[in-house]
Amino acid sequence: MAPLGIGLIGLGRHGMRYVRHLSDPSPDARLVAVCRRDAGQGRAVASRHGVKFFQDYGDLIACPQVDAVIVVTPPSLCLPVCLAAVRAGKPLLIEKPLACTGADARTMVRAAETAGVPLMTAHTLRFDRAVLALKLQLAAVGARRYLVLTNRVEPRPEVLRDPEDYGGRGVLLEIGIHQLDLVRFLTGEEVAEVRCELERPSPDAAELRALVSLRTTGGLPCVLDVSRVTGGRVCRAEWIGADGQLCADWVHHRVRRVSAGSAVTEQPVVDVPTVEAVFRAFCSALTQGLPMPVTGLDGQRAVEIADACYESAESGRIVRLVR
Repeated sequence: MAPLGIGLIGLGRHGMRYVRHLSDPSPDARLVAVCRRDAGQGRAVASRHGVKFFQDYGDLIACPQVDAVIVVTPPSLCLPVCLAAVRAGKPLLIEKPLACTGADARTMVRAAETAGVPLMTAHTLRFDRAVLALKLQLAAVGARRYLVLTNRVEPRPEVLRDPEDYGGRGVLLEIGIHQLDLVRFLTGEEVAEVRCELERPSPDAAELRALVSLRTTGGLPCVLDVSRVTGGRVCRAEWIGADGQLCADWVHHRVRRVSAGSAVTEQPVVDVPTVEAVFRAFCSALTQGLPMPVTGLDGQRAVEIADACYESAESGRIVRLVR
């Protein structure tokens, strides 16, 4: 079988990670076209990698050599790009968050399901080796008590972003979407209720810090700490059980287990680029006719939880999610 022809929409910092990995020879997929609004930069990338360039995403989607589309744009653009690809019958891998709002995400997922077009959300932390190692060991620490998810990263003043790229939303939707998805991934349950506090530099600015307390449908308490307010990175998932604790650190690539008597066992894990793992899983599912390993609905659920968090922060009350 010929490799899938991949069209990549978005050539920013994260989009270029896909370019690098897709440039490696693969029997499953090859990069055939790229799209960027900045024509000069887009043409330079296309020329360097010997692929076609399109300034308009609709033209890339219509290209006969493009079998599937990877979307690495600001989430404010994901809805129209998704609907155009669905109309063309082209499978999609869309970087998280799937959309700026749950309403947009639902529109995208319904359209793909109705048309029978495969849609995958690139929730990359589901492919991180430390996170996966933690998930495999959950039973070893006994009855679950609670879950703490932390994603504190440094501010990036050198990155100029249009506030509308994320629909006026900030750090919770930008990087906290990872943690909102991990709650469902690690527990296997939906989120029943949330309470959220946001810190904004001014009343109408996007938030720089989010502190979220939520509870799953199975009754598990979870705490999320997400921010861009300090130097350095602390990024980890901590699972607290009755007989011990597990901590997955995806910055330092290790899993630590603390058991009775404060005995500590540390397990290093191999650092495998999650972007590569994501698109290879996407291509493998397409070529084998399998369901997407992370569905559009998974992406939708994460954005719906974010909606509830913003509602809670605005109202000062617990918000219950109704399915």
